[in-house]
Amino acid sequence: MTDTQNNPAAQVGKIIKSEAEWRAQLTPMEYHVLREAGTERPFTGEYTDTRTEGVYRCRACGAELFRSDQKFESHCGWPSFFAPLAEDRVRYIEDKSLFMKRVEVLCAT
Repeated sequence: MTDTQNNPAAQVGKIIKSEAEWRAQLTPMEYHVLREAGTERPFTGEYTDTRTEGVYRCRACGAELFRSDQKFESHCGWPSFFAPLAEDRVRYIEDKSLFMKRVEVLCAT
């Protein structure tokens, strides 16, 4: 048997670490966003207004999620992209609160 057959988490690409390991790897803000479903204040993140060419990667696993040429100005206070690099690398969370539809894209891993 392969490792993915023995480990259900590996079958879906999950990374298994203790919360202590995640805290050691991530900054406090990264931990809050990635492990506690938090968010940074709008218009404050380092990637909100950047025009640097390149690839945006997941801070936890390093997966390539977006390219800079897919970024657009949404004026919402957070970086916005019109397409992920690959659909199997992301999952979508839909929020219909505040009388509007918002879609958050998370790393599938």
